[in-house]
Amino acid sequence: MTEIETPKVVKKKLFSPIWLLPIIALALGAWLGIKSIRESGVEVQIHFPSATGIDVGKTLVRYQGLTVGKVVDISIDDDLQGVYVDLLMDYRSTPFLRDETKFWLVTPKASITGVEGLDALFSGNYIAIQPGEGDYNSEFIAETQAPPVAPGADGLMITLTSPSLGSLDVGSQIFYRQIPVGKIVSYQLVDDERIVFNAYVQKQYAHLVKTSSHFWNVSGLSVDASLSGISVKSESLSAILAGGVSFSSNSEDDRAITNQQFTLYDNEDTALGGTQFTLLAKDADTIQTGATIVFRGLVIGRVDKSVLVENGVQFHATIDSEYAHLIGANSQFWPSGADISLSGIKHAARLLTGSVLSFSPGTGEPLAQYTLQEQPPKLDIEPLVLTLTAEENPGVKTGAQVRFKQLPIGQVTQVNFNHDFSGVNYQIEIWSEYQALVTQGSYFTPESALAIEASLDGVSVNTRDLDTLTIGAISLVQGNSNKQSPLTKPLHLFASADKAKQYFNSIEQLNITLASADGAGLAAKSPIYFKKMRIGEVKKVTWQSNSEDFAITLAIEKEFKQLIRENTVFWRNSAMSIDASLSGVKVDVAPLDGAIKGSVSLGLLENGQMGNQHHLYGSEALALATAVPIRLTFSATTKLSANAPIRYLGHQVGQVESVSLNADLSSVDVNAYLYGNYADKFVATDAQYFLVDAQISLSGITAAETLLTGPYVSVLPGQSAKSVNHFSGLMQAPAALPGDDLVVTLKDNSLGSVKVGTPIIFRGLKIGEVKHYRLADDGTGVIMAAHISDKYQHLINTSSQFWDLSGIKVDIGLFSGAQIDTGSLETILAGGIGVATEQVSSTENQLSRNNAFVLHDKPEPAWLTWAPAQTKSN
Repeated sequence: MTEIETPKVVKKKLFSPIWLLPIIALALGAWLGIKSIRESGVEVQIHFPSATGIDVGKTLVRYQGLTVGKVVDISIDDDLQGVYVDLLMDYRSTPFLRDETKFWLVTPKASITGVEGLDALFSGNYIAIQPGEGDYNSEFIAETQAPPVAPGADGLMITLTSPSLGSLDVGSQIFYRQIPVGKIVSYQLVDDERIVFNAYVQKQYAHLVKTSSHFWNVSGLSVDASLSGISVKSESLSAILAGGVSFSSNSEDDRAITNQQFTLYDNEDTALGGTQFTLLAKDADTIQTGATIVFRGLVIGRVDKSVLVENGVQFHATIDSEYAHLIGANSQFWPSGADISLSGIKHAARLLTGSVLSFSPGTGEPLAQYTLQEQPPKLDIEPLVLTLTAEENPGVKTGAQVRFKQLPIGQVTQVNFNHDFSGVNYQIEIWSEYQALVTQGSYFTPESALAIEASLDGVSVNTRDLDTLTIGAISLVQGNSNKQSPLTKPLHLFASADKAKQYFNSIEQLNITLASADGAGLAAKSPIYFKKMRIGEVKKVTWQSNSEDFAITLAIEKEFKQLIRENTVFWRNSAMSIDASLSGVKVDVAPLDGAIKGSVSLGLLENGQMGNQHHLYGSEALALATAVPIRLTFSATTKLSANAPIRYLGHQVGQVESVSLNADLSSVDVNAYLYGNYADKFVATDAQYFLVDAQISLSGITAAETLLTGPYVSVLPGQSAKSVNHFSGLMQAPAALPGDDLVVTLKDNSLGSVKVGTPIIFRGLKIGEVKHYRLADDGTGVIMAAHISDKYQHLINTSSQFWDLSGIKVDIGLFSGAQIDTGSLETILAGGIGVATEQVSSTENQLSRNNAFVLHDKPEPAWLTWAPAQTKSN
């Protein structure tokens, strides 16, 4: 019997793994959907006054150069007062969309103060955004102009008030000691009485603005003319053109706070103020308005105006604010002019500028009015007052000691900038018992509180006292002479003993001034070489307005002075010169110092040649050829370029160095050279220079080579014994050229078809051509110069007649019919002049210089029958 197996019961699983797939797919789809919705962008609506410059799909929204959205739609608002611009912003810009967020349209704008929105000029207009604070918002009103300060900018915003706008505008710069530190960003009229300017000062200069700062307008030029001279002041070229503001500050005062308000004064004198008072005098013979008030050689004030009063003349004067502490109740004033004696003239400049007011300090409160003394007061013996000059302040302050061999002999009384801020002036007092120490050649050096000298022998450390550390000190170094130092010039305060040695070495250098048509790429300290050895340096480069060239001053070291001879020449060096020929390529590289700064080389001519020691040549080749510099003036229409040749009868006798447009925009100046062995005849006063350029006409092409090489200058020598170096160039050849022995003058009412190159036809053959024409002096006609070739000159005499052969002439008569008269194809197209001669040429009818012929419209029939047998003279 078969055994039956017991069945197994298997329980069904409640969850199968296969169900994970649809769950994962559902979750992934939901995540992608949410991500798509989240990143689809944020819709923002902005109201603009107009849609000018905004395009759907093209105009982008940018924040600090990053695109964060674009324009998707534009619609007109319900009141027809503007448009709504719909933006689709990047989803990441949501935190920026707040109540105070600003939008504005950026378009390129150019004005005298600069260029704004330059990037929009290339990429197109765009909408800029500046994030703000507040709650989330999606509807905004566009700004009419960009905010005063760009996003992310950091600095100081202040306000300036003035009764008038003046020359200031948005973008006008703010200066501190002539350095631009900020600008005017906006202005508005307040209370119909004053202008309020919003000014922005850059972060690195914000600390310069103090609570007590004074601001004044520096727009344009300030001209102060009086008997004392003419003073012209300007902050910068941009301030002249676009206006500007300057200010002064006291470094010890507190820093200004944001949006602090200041008064904008009309000028510096009004802003800085000073102590004002009056002086009473019997008359105004010696003192005039504008006279300066001087104390120990320094100008501390001025006379503002003079008024006639009952008991004399009253002068209104001002002491500058920085010297106001010197004036007191017992101060005295007296006139001081030039002092003329047998020993010389002291203060000679006052002979032209007039007298000054000398001043002695006083104590107590200043008075409102002082009496002008006629004579200087009797003063006690004063110390020796000296003025020192230095390139920069080595830490020396007012009150610092003046020492000699570490013993005090005086003190520093004043430290100020010099008049052009290029250095520092010190006024010092040497006590009377030590005045003999200041001899000719004396100078001063600053003392260091801590001096360390390290060498192979060891380290030396020298220290000074506390005063030297806090306010500094200077030492006197005596000169080699025992004579007293003259007080007419300031003495030097050198930064160190080494600097002093360099200065006195420079005094022994030989200074030479060269003339150059341009700056030659040189500057102070540019080296001078002789056979690639440095022998000196360029001292300065200055522009000379009277001669319209540059003066380049060279300093040749003492040991090389002997190189300056009659055969010495100078030329500028190129950073790199390449000479390529069939024999190879030669590359000459200047020394690194000369390649960076520019350099000059010195050379010596051979074979007894004389050199021009006062001119800087453009190249070595010109210098060794002893080229003579000249200047030509041509019309601005010339196409002449640098390196164009100067030729005489096809031979090159010089070359053009540079061509520059003049300020009048109607002419160009051409700086050129003539090779020395040709120059004598070409610098005569009657030498003539003219431009040679290709002329294309129906009669052919003249000077065809210039189509490839460009125009060049041709020259005719002169006969005058006098010479000049400046010529007015002609745009075409003059009436007479070398090799043309016969020039015939033709006159006509108008030029017609005659041009330069129009042929002179005799029996169908060309015997000459028109080379020049001009309008008659009285304007009644045209005068033409026809040149007759040498071998045909015997065909022309006083009995000759000339007529116009140009074009086709048609004569139609009622009974005679039509008669058509034509010349050759060349004369039909390009014109021509016919000529016939009635008599045989002889000494009686030969042409003189004053002969002139009328150019007839057509020939008489008899002229065409003339056929005298002419004989060519030998």
